[in-house]
Amino acid sequence: MNAKISFDRLREFIACAFSKLGMPDGDARIVAALMAEADLQGSDGHGVIRLPQYARRIRAGGVNLSPQIKVVRERAGMALLDGDNGMGHLVMRRAALMAVEKARNTGIAWVGSQFSNHAGPASLYARMALPHDMIGLYFAVGNANHLPPWGGLDMLLSTNPIAVAVPAGEEAAVVLDMATTVAAYGKVKAKAQRGELMPEGWMMDREGKPLLDPKRAEEGFLLPIGGYKGYGLSLIVGILAGTLNGAAMGREVIDFNHDDASVTNTGQAVCMIDIDAWGDSAGFKTRIDTLVRELRDSRRMPGVERIWMPGEQSRIKREDYAREGIPLAPALLESLDKLAGELGISRLLA
Repeated sequence: MNAKISFDRLREFIACAFSKLGMPDGDARIVAALMAEADLQGSDGHGVIRLPQYARRIRAGGVNLSPQIKVVRERAGMALLDGDNGMGHLVMRRAALMAVEKARNTGIAWVGSQFSNHAGPASLYARMALPHDMIGLYFAVGNANHLPPWGGLDMLLSTNPIAVAVPAGEEAAVVLDMATTVAAYGKVKAKAQRGELMPEGWMMDREGKPLLDPKRAEEGFLLPIGGYKGYGLSLIVGILAGTLNGAAMGREVIDFNHDDASVTNTGQAVCMIDIDAWGDSAGFKTRIDTLVRELRDSRRMPGVERIWMPGEQSRIKREDYAREGIPLAPALLESLDKLAGELGISRLLA
């Protein structure tokens, strides 16, 4: 049976773990808040489940705990950050906030990164636009290749996620967060930890047969969304987030699931669009409200109870989990208890 943990307790536990691992306290609190936020919105493949893996990489020297994140290229509407192999959460938070400030002056701003690391769910950074009446976009190269080119077998592409956050007025923001594969690899890992099978259509083995057991994931590969179109989308996202930034792409990508020590040179990018540069943001949000209601209230096929908007189910989880606690599977708690013992900190449920 799943245990339920409050957001504050989860954030505190993660921050304490990072501090014990040698991360400066301020940085530990920032990363912990973003990781707990991932679990709060139901992105359980990118939240605290990643803590033992991050700890391994830190211990092996694969992550720089005192990065000097710096701007290496800059113009009015863009910048390129060198993350100095720091935690991706720190790099992308800085990139998102920098893009917001630039967009106030230029209307639209794009900030990319090189030498970053895994940063959790894409929507965390796209959503940073919303308090500023901006539209946020996020792109990333995944931290391991799980996708071959269409018709191929060599793993040269990753899940390469996309997120877009659009503010609304009375309605909730529209937030799209998706991998360019049918499922993100974090969901495969979460299924494996819970002892569940994957739905048919997530993965295929190298003979073209459906692969359902997540513990056998290395015997196959993820499938792209929309067939060859998803392969093309993954490639373009990788070029924008990786190649353009001088970050890893293709055979250069390090599989951080199996290599704890190497620098991954992960590439990401965030774009912020200031709605007021196009007109009145209040009027825009009113039009988004109208559009959301038109879609939600449109005719449904037989048996369909509700038409969902992108991000709506995550918002509901956020509200439920904030009230009732974030559910954590027994296997995950066991791994976190083991880590707590190794670090000499209190267990999550202590």
